[in-house]
Amino acid sequence: MAGGELSLIAAFEQLLRPRSDRVLRWVGDDAAVVRARPFLVTSVDAMVDGVHFRLDHPGVTPADAGHRALAAALSDLAAMGADAGEAYVALGIPGDLGADAVLECVGAMEALAERTGTTIAGGDLVRAPALTLSVTVNGWADRAEALVGRDGAQPGDTVVVTGTLGAAACGLAVLDGRARGDDALVRAYLRPEPRLAAGRQLAGLGATAMLDISDGLATDAGHLAARSGVRIEIDLEALPLGPGVAGVAAQLGQEPWEPAAAGGEDFELCACLPAGVDPPSGATRVGSVVAGEPGVVLSAGGCARDVRGYEHRVG
Repeated sequence: MAGGELSLIAAFEQLLRPRSDRVLRWVGDDAAVVRARPFLVTSVDAMVDGVHFRLDHPGVTPADAGHRALAAALSDLAAMGADAGEAYVALGIPGDLGADAVLECVGAMEALAERTGTTIAGGDLVRAPALTLSVTVNGWADRAEALVGRDGAQPGDTVVVTGTLGAAACGLAVLDGRARGDDALVRAYLRPEPRLAAGRQLAGLGATAMLDISDGLATDAGHLAARSGVRIEIDLEALPLGPGVAGVAAQLGQEPWEPAAAGGEDFELCACLPAGVDPPSGATRVGSVVAGEPGVVLSAGGCARDVRGYEHRVG
C-alpha cells in the first residue's frame, strides 16, 4: 500500500465531512455512533478492479471507481424509498496504487456523499491484490409503510422506469472497444447517479414494488415478478433509450432496445404503481402487471422476445 495507513487515515479525516446532527461520533473513533430514526435500511455492495470495473480501461480513474461503488450502494436505498444516511467504506489497496490515487478515489465518494446528504462515517483500510471497495450504507425512514420492497406488485399495476436506459451498457461497449460512441455514454457507465429523490417520490405515490436496475430490466423485472408472485408484461419498444444507445446497438448488431433490456448498470428504478396513478415526471410507463404464472413476458412489435439480463456468477 503506497503511503502509510496512518497518514492516509489522517488525510481522510481532513477530506470527509459529517452531514447530520444525528452522527455523534464518526471517523477518528473506533466505531461510529448515530442517533437512530425509527427504521434503519441497510445495504452492502462491493466492487473489485478487474471484475466490476477496469482501471486499465482508457481514461478510467480511481475517482470513477469510488463514485461508482458508492452510487451502486446508495441506489439500493433509493429502491426502498429510504432517505440516505451513513456510509461505511472498506478499501482494499494494491501496493502499486499511490496515496494520491487513493485520495482521488475517496474524494469522488465524498463529492457524491455531499450531493446526496450522506455522511461517510467510517470504514477500514487494508492491503489487497486489486483495488477493492466494499460499501455499507444505512438509510432511514420514520414509518415502515414508507418503505417499498419487491414483493407487493398486484395485477392491474403499471410498470414504470425512471430516466433512460441502455447508456451504461453502451458506455461499457465503448470502453471495451466493441463500439464507438459519445463520452456521455462512458460517463453513464462510470458515474451513475442514485435516484434517491425519485425513489422517495415513487414510494409516496404508493409504489407496490420497486428495485434498482443493475442487471438489466429483463432480469430485474423478473425479480419483481418472482417476489410478488405475478406476471409482468414489458413492451420493449416503450423503453426510454438514452441518447446514442440506438447507434451503439446497431454497431453491436442488436435491436435498439436490447442494451436497455439486457445491459444493466443503469441504476435507474423500476416500480409498480397502482392502477390510476400516473407516472411522475421523469418516469415512463413500460408495461403492466397481470394475473398469471409468475414471470416476465417481453415483447416488441407484437411478438414475444427472448431477452436475458446479467446473472452474477461466483466460484
